[in-house]
Amino acid sequence: MSLDLIKELREETNCGIIDCKKALEQAGGDIKKAKAILREKGLQMALKKASRAANEGRIEAYVHNGNKIGVLLEVNSETDFVARNDAFIQFSKDVAMHIAAMAPKYIKKDDVPAELLATGVDTSAICLLEQPFVKDASKCIQDLLNELVAKMGENIIIGRFARYKIGE
Repeated sequence: MSLDLIKELREETNCGIIDCKKALEQAGGDIKKAKAILREKGLQMALKKASRAANEGRIEAYVHNGNKIGVLLEVNSETDFVARNDAFIQFSKDVAMHIAAMAPKYIKKDDVPAELLATGVDTSAICLLEQPFVKDASKCIQDLLNELVAKMGENIIIGRFARYKIGE
């Protein structure tokens, strides 16, 4: 396996070198297939860790240019060590900015009232985890969260958020 190919996959996915090498080997050198393998591995890891308590974390504040929209976001992790990690901090900043831009009403589909679901509402429009990420529409917020869980190796959840807009 080419070192340049492993390096390229690592830069694009932020996964470990060994994981990138194994995924490329499994995909026969196809970088697209390797990304899919890594994404699936991240999802499996996220599911395994989902039952663990996430009682640490950080509060992120974002105020959009012009001071007309603001967001307060709580992102929880298992340890304070992870909450201080640059990747965790960047994730919380990106999600707060995304909330300001996309105005989700709920974190996940389970949070949506049954009466609203019965109307056939598009949950990807109102649920944060289902929304396409504003910086990269090929990924939803859940994908970003799964990637972070895989990278950090512990349970991470979006606890709650509040979005404020002048006049609303």
